[in-house]
Amino acid sequence: MSRQAEARSAVEEGGPGRAQGGPDGQDQRGGDRRGRQEPGSPARRSLAARVGRPSPGWAVPGVLFFAVFAVAPMVYAVYLSFCGSWGGLGTPQFSGLSNWTRLFQDSDVRQATVTTIVLTVLSWAFQTPCALLLGVWAAGREKNRAVLSAVFFIPLVLSTTAIALLFKAILDPNFGLASTIGPWIGFPDGNIIGSPNGALIAVAFVGGWQFIPFHTLIYQGGARQIPEVLYQAASIDGCGRWRQFIHITLPQLRHTITTSSVLIIVGSLTSFETVFLLTQGGPGTSTTTLSYGMYREAFQGFDFGYASALGTALVVVSTLLSLLMVKFSGFGSMRSTREGM
Repeated sequence: MSRQAEARSAVEEGGPGRAQGGPDGQDQRGGDRRGRQEPGSPARRSLAARVGRPSPGWAVPGVLFFAVFAVAPMVYAVYLSFCGSWGGLGTPQFSGLSNWTRLFQDSDVRQATVTTIVLTVLSWAFQTPCALLLGVWAAGREKNRAVLSAVFFIPLVLSTTAIALLFKAILDPNFGLASTIGPWIGFPDGNIIGSPNGALIAVAFVGGWQFIPFHTLIYQGGARQIPEVLYQAASIDGCGRWRQFIHITLPQLRHTITTSSVLIIVGSLTSFETVFLLTQGGPGTSTTTLSYGMYREAFQGFDFGYASALGTALVVVSTLLSLLMVKFSGFGSMRSTREGM
């Protein structure tokens, strides 16, 4: 019998030492097979727990904070949405679907919904191209780009309140720059925020001025992760900068675009401070969004039940839009853009 047949026979008979060509369980590489820890073994799990895996107790503070300040208020708001017209005093009385019936029949809510959608589209159309181009440009390694990027990010460290008050002063038709800028952009009297269309555009512009640096930072990080070898290969094939941007940069940033778009859309749907401080929903109701309408119902009309129904509907719509964007963009099943590099 040949040596190969003897080895095969040893394996079939369960002789580990003979099959590996060494006595007492040692393999041909001189290692002790009995000293190894198989993946998933109790010893391996215990070692991982001691070395690199934190205890679940570390998550308790964060979970408690989230439960107390996010989950509990949300659950209470859902409960209040079924409690009729509650003014904040006394005990809320359950009234079934009265608030929800009123919500779907309210013409002011329908108008606020249209305004919110238009504001969201304007915000996305303004912020995404600007942030994408600035982020790709800022991803360069030149020192001047780093300095200018630091200047661009200044609005990011300012509060929404300060920015809204700043632009309210700038857009004042009597004492601000609006009297000078207005005639250039189609407002001869300079009263930009006194016009329904101008006020809505102003709200979208102020929000974009504040948050474009944040999305620029996202795109900058994504652009710096694109393998340089792709651009080198494209240059060898004769592709210019524009074709490299269209065929390399944009496809590689598709998941970054999805992330940024979700943040822009959800942020625009729930935008409140800029509308409250800059236009207060006016002129008329031309800039009254769903979030501002919720504030007005709760703290001006003292109808917390109806305001809770409006807020709950806004949360549901925002969540569904986010999930739909993630699903149809392929973000949920994304794979590394560096695979194969």
